[in-house]
Amino acid sequence: MTPRATLQPFTGLLAFQPLKRRYCAECRRGPLPLLVLEDGAPYCLDCADLGHLVFLPRGDAALTRRSREESTLSAVVVRFNRRKGRYERQGMLVEETALARAEQRCLADAEARRRRRVRDARRRAAQDALFAEAFATEILLLFPGCPADRARAIALHASERGSGRVGRSAAGRALAESAVTSAVVASVRHLDTPYDRLLMSGVPRHEARRRIAASVASVVRGWTEAGLGSAG
Repeated sequence: MTPRATLQPFTGLLAFQPLKRRYCAECRRGPLPLLVLEDGAPYCLDCADLGHLVFLPRGDAALTRRSREESTLSAVVVRFNRRKGRYERQGMLVEETALARAEQRCLADAEARRRRRVRDARRRAAQDALFAEAFATEILLLFPGCPADRARAIALHASERGSGRVGRSAAGRALAESAVTSAVVASVRHLDTPYDRLLMSGVPRHEARRRIAASVASVVRGWTEAGLGSAG
């Protein structure tokens, strides 16, 4: 085992995960899961005065950084990768109390992030509710004959966050007449005509739309004209 020829520039004390069975040069215990090299000889952690440290595997950068900050004494744990011909970091040896303090700091951060996610979710939900209300109002302005409950349902469906539907498009967000009309037409197509059954029976989409076009137009026209009499 000749690590000095192949070690990367790790800083601080080093401990090794040996690939072969190694025994402590002082107390003769072994095989050793971890060892420290002094003048080329292997020593167990107890004999190297590191036995009070605990192993923290790599993988959580924040926990590793904070444990190192909290720990008066620490060591980098490395293992030789034969395929790559180099030593690679496996984790850290840190004081147990330091690890506990670091875990508490990370838990506090996790709780803060959780609370922020909750606040963000509530804010988005409030924004979505306001937008759906505005969308429903626009539907009723353009189609006064549309039942109010139906208008709200159309608005909620069209504006669902992450759905990619017309209400989430730029035109939908701007409450453009074309986008509002598209949402209403889509709802009528699926709920007031046999369009879905035609698709399920194998009718091509364009043909299915052609067959139900008159029915869609009739419903939409009825909702549009329902307010013309009162307007006159």
